[in-house]
Amino acid sequence: MQLHKLKPNESRDSDGKPVYLTPEGIEKLQNELARLKARVPDAAGETARTAAYGDRSDNAEYKQAKGALRRMHYRIFEIETQLKHAVAIKVDPSSAGIIQLGSTVVLASEGAAPSEAHRQKKFQIVGPDETDPARGRISYLSPLGSVLLKHKKGDLVEIKTATGTQSYRVIEVR
Repeated sequence: MQLHKLKPNESRDSDGKPVYLTPEGIEKLQNELARLKARVPDAAGETARTAAYGDRSDNAEYKQAKGALRRMHYRIFEIETQLKHAVAIKVDPSSAGIIQLGSTVVLASEGAAPSEAHRQKKFQIVGPDETDPARGRISYLSPLGSVLLKHKKGDLVEIKTATGTQSYRVIEVR
């Protein structure tokens, strides 16, 4: 497996844009980075051990160990790049009640079908690196997330979807 090779001083996020993360997301990345760095010596030792088996061109164990070490180094580089550009998401208390990055929002569907009417959904607006729609975490860059920004409790927001326009009433902003 060939990985993209970066030139010195080139990052995956070379445009220098900030990476918006919750404080929990930053801590999670820092913990993963520490775990990976602690595992590097063992992985390097395994690579050296399997290299001693002989001809490296036919040595499947060596290729596997080398690939695992390479992926580990690439993930470390990726996390360090994210942390270098990380900006902690903090909800601005002066704009209480207005949806912003980091806000948790409760919406009620204003769908036409009676079964959909007033069905409530809860979302947290996060950066794209922490998006997890199954857990109610949507990106501020997503169609719904971008429409919600700067709205407040009671507002009606509309989003165009593949099946038509969907309307939501903002019930709560935390």
